[in-house]
Amino acid sequence: MGKNLRLKASRAAKDMSQKQLADAVGVTRQTIIAIENGDYNPTLRLCIDICETLGKTLDQLFWEGTKDEQNEPG
Repeated sequence: MGKNLRLKASRAAKDMSQKQLADAVGVTRQTIIAIENGDYNPTLRLCIDICETLGKTLDQLFWEGTKDEQNEPG
C-alpha cells in the first residue's frame, strides 16, 4: 500500500490539520498520519467517515484503479 496523497491533498484543500480530521472522525492524529503514509489500512467505516468529512467519494480517496484507469484523461 502506497502513500495516500489524495487524502492528504483533500485534507489540505479543506484547510484541515491531521488533528482536526482525526477529531472529526473519532481517531487519533497518529491514525491519520499512518493512513496518509500508507502504513495503516483503515476500516471501511473509517474510510466512509473520512470521505463524508472531506466531501469526497471512496473512489476519489481510497480506490487504486488499474494503470489503464489512472492514465485515462479525465
